Amino acid sequence: MASNEGRVHFSLAGYNFNPDDVTRILGIEPTAVDRAGAQGELDKPVISSWEISTEIFTDDLDVYELTNELIKKIEPKKDKLMELIKQLNLSPRVGVVLLISPDQEGTSPDVGFGARAIRFLAEIGAFIDIDYQISRRV
Repeated sequence: MASNEGRVHFSLAGYNFNPDDVTRILGIEPTAVDRAGAQGELDKPVISSWEISTEIFTDDLDVYELTNELIKKIEPKKDKLMELIKQLNLSPRVGVVLLISPDQEGTSPDVGFGARAIRFLAEIGAFIDIDYQISRRV
């Protein structure tokens, strides 16, 4: 029987910025980067990104807890983060990625955000994306 899977990630995306600068300024190692726009020509902008993510969890997914875990890592860097967002014209977002198993007999993870996460995300002007898919039966 297949299990539900999920993760939560925070990312910064923008045109023609170097993700290494974000890592250096925030002092947080990303789990993924895309340097596509870091060396691009200004007349042909390409989006670069910097991302920090939770691990992929299975079965009893708690999106509230995963989001809080992630927020606790970046919240102490809020002032630097807001400065980067403004200076580099970055788009901050939190993403929830869920793979729902049809074998779970009607159980699916609750998806929501606590007050702390909502307050922090609003303060930095972040978007929230929720991406879910139904997995194939095994």
